Amino acid sequence: MNGGTSRRALLFVALIGFAVGLAVSVRFDLFPASQAINLFGGGEKGGAEESPTGAPPAVTLPDFAGLAEHLSPSVVNISSTQEVKGGPSLGIPGGPGGGGGEGDPFHEFFEPFEKFFGQPRRPYKAKSLGSGFIIDTKGYILTNNHVVENADEIVVKLLTGKEFKAKVVGRDPKTDIALIEIHGASDLTPVVLGDSDGLKVGQWVVAIGNPFGLENTVTAGIVSALGRHINQGPYDNFIQTDAAINPGNSGGPLINTRGEVVGINTAIFSRGGGNIGIGFAIPISLTKEIVPQLKEKGHVTRGWLGVMIQKVTPDIADSLGLPSAKGALVADVVKEGPAEAAGIKQGDVIIEYDGKPVTDSAELPLLVARTPVGKTVKLKAIRDKSEQNFTIKIAELKEEETAQAGTGTAEDLGLTVQTLTPEVAENLGLDRSLKGVIVTQVDAGGPAADAGLRRGDVILEVNRTPVKDVDAYRKGLKSSGKGKSVLFLVRRGDNTIFLAVKPSSG
Repeated sequence: MNGGTSRRALLFVALIGFAVGLAVSVRFDLFPASQAINLFGGGEKGGAEESPTGAPPAVTLPDFAGLAEHLSPSVVNISSTQEVKGGPSLGIPGGPGGGGGEGDPFHEFFEPFEKFFGQPRRPYKAKSLGSGFIIDTKGYILTNNHVVENADEIVVKLLTGKEFKAKVVGRDPKTDIALIEIHGASDLTPVVLGDSDGLKVGQWVVAIGNPFGLENTVTAGIVSALGRHINQGPYDNFIQTDAAINPGNSGGPLINTRGEVVGINTAIFSRGGGNIGIGFAIPISLTKEIVPQLKEKGHVTRGWLGVMIQKVTPDIADSLGLPSAKGALVADVVKEGPAEAAGIKQGDVIIEYDGKPVTDSAELPLLVARTPVGKTVKLKAIRDKSEQNFTIKIAELKEEETAQAGTGTAEDLGLTVQTLTPEVAENLGLDRSLKGVIVTQVDAGGPAADAGLRRGDVILEVNRTPVKDVDAYRKGLKSSGKGKSVLFLVRRGDNTIFLAVKPSSG
């Protein structure tokens, strides 16, 4: 018993010692208490102290529920109907209208009749779906031009389910913007138009629309890029976003976190026709400039400079002795146009317009288009390696005129030429007085082919020197430094473009 009592006494003393030691360690912070980390920023009163390792601040994801609830009544479903006169053939499944083709099981039966009589054609109704958004209480709605273009009937459906027939007030195919109007609707909720010029890459945006006919679908993402040129027209300046945009979203709003519309959803980049995280929207700042004209006149009046331009490639910059591949190269000057009157010449490189730098040729058409007709602007260009200043009075762009950039990018160059005679020029539909050499052969895979030269092109200049025959052409080539790009001025159809050909190193 005495031994058992002794052991219990020793255990009791040990427990008392452990308790005293624990109390002392806490009193002197020998085992500091752990702190919970809030992954979404800010803790309770005062929050946790910053990590000594310098970890980046936490990011709180936004909640778009309130924004979607507020904006959804302003977004509409647009359905348009168009009668297509060249309709389906024979009503057989298979083609776009239900007809024919090699895969059609009835192809062999109908083929003899179609060869003799031709395929029967009958009108049919083509329907398309899109989106739009209300911009005032009177019933004006913004959407894409391609949603309502050539429509015989346009129906607008509100969030409440009510439907109204709409009429087109104005359209602008060049920017793909349309203004339509409905009557008889009450309690319309217009959107607030924001400022797309203040957008930054990485900012959150929300798209609302009717993809695949699924009404009032809300998707979110960020601004992926700004000022995108996707070869949709002369005034490309798109906002790129990864907010899901699909067929049917066209014409719907792109919204910032303040609930302001900053763009009109317009296009997707997709091989399969669905969203892959690359969508495009028209900046609302450009739209706001156009809407008053659509409302008043039904169309847009734009400024006109009177030049054909093209991109300055590194090879062209090298040929012209430019310090960098920037600016807009003047490939042609319209006779009796504003540019010709001001002294602009073929081969000039425009680097500044109305106080704004022109770093890429795609920027110039939009700058000119947004200039009021009759305004006098200052223009800066490089000619023969030196800067020159011009004063130009902007005229009105007519529908048949264009300010679109030309499509060129122009010892063994891999091409064969011959003197352009009056007879050959006439056969090609060209002016008999035209002087130059005609390209009769282009080696596949050679420097000329890589630069974009084609058989039938007429070379008018070599390194900014006119060539009237093959001898002059050869002299022009010899004047080029070894390994240097050769700059050709080429006549192709009714257009002229510059092409820089870099000789093969082999």
